Amino acid sequence: MTTLADNRITTLKIVSFALVALWLIIAAFPFLWTLWGSFKVQADFFSKANWQNALSGTNTIRETGSAFTGQGYYGAWVQEEFWRAALNTCIVVFFTVVISLTFGTLGGYALARSGKRYAFWLLMAALVFRAMPHITLVSGYLLPFFEWNVWGILPTTIIVLVAINQPFTLWMLHSFFLNIPKDMDESAMVDGCTRFQAFRHVIIPVMWPGVITTGLFSFLLAYNDFAVTAMLLSTQNETIIPAINSFLGSTQVEGNVMFAVAAVVSATAPLFVLILFFQRQIVSGLTAGAVKG
Repeated sequence: MTTLADNRITTLKIVSFALVALWLIIAAFPFLWTLWGSFKVQADFFSKANWQNALSGTNTIRETGSAFTGQGYYGAWVQEEFWRAALNTCIVVFFTVVISLTFGTLGGYALARSGKRYAFWLLMAALVFRAMPHITLVSGYLLPFFEWNVWGILPTTIIVLVAINQPFTLWMLHSFFLNIPKDMDESAMVDGCTRFQAFRHVIIPVMWPGVITTGLFSFLLAYNDFAVTAMLLSTQNETIIPAINSFLGSTQVEGNVMFAVAAVVSATAPLFVLILFFQRQIVSGLTAGAVKG
C-alpha cells in the first residue's frame, strides 16, 4: 500500500517538474530567440526564404564577415541615441516609484489604522480609478497640459503615472499594514513615541518586504508603460518603449527593425537582474500580504 502511494507521489512530481520545465521553455524561448537574433542582420533574422538563416547567419557572414554582429546595438545606442531614452526612463521610473511609495505608505497606514467607514469607500474609489483604462485617464490630461504648455516634458508624465499607480500602491500597502498588529504602534507610543515616530521606527522596518514588493510592481508599471509615455512625451523626451516603437517605423516609413530588436534585449535584461536580486524580498512580501495575522 505504501509502495503504491510512493509511486503515485513520484509520478506526480515527475509530471509537475515536466510541466514546469515545458512552461519555462515556452516562456523563455521568445527572449532567447530575440537575444540570438539581435546579433544577426535583418536578412537573416527575418528571412522569408529559410528560417534556418537566423541560426547559421548566412547573410550576416556575407555582409559583415562574421556569424555575429553588433550593428543593431551600435545603431540603437550610438547612432539613434537610445541612451537618451534609457536616461529618461530612469528619471521617470525613479520619481514615479518614490512618490507612489511615499504617498502609498502614508495613505495605506492611515486607512489601515483609521477604523472609520470612509476608509472603505476611499479604497473602493481608488479601485474604480485603477480599473479604468489608462488611455481614458490620459485623454483627460491632454487639454490642460496643452493649455498650460507643459505637454511633452517628463514631470507631467510622472504626475500622470503616479496618479494611475497610486490606487494600486494604496491597496497593496493597506493590506500589508492590516497584517501588522496595532499593539506595536500602541507599545511604541506608550514608550514615548509620537504616532509618526512609531510609524517610522517600528512599523516601517517590519514593512520593508511589502514596500519592496510594491515598489517593484510600481517600477514595472512605469518602466513598461506605453500609452501614457507615447501620448504625453515629445520625441526628444520619449522613454524606451516609445523609442523602440519608433525604430519599427510605419507602413509609410521604413524602420530600423534590428535597432528595435537590440533595444528590446537591452530593455529586458535589467528586468531579469532586478527580479533575481530582489526575489527573496518579493516572495516574503507577497507571503506577508497574503497571510492574515
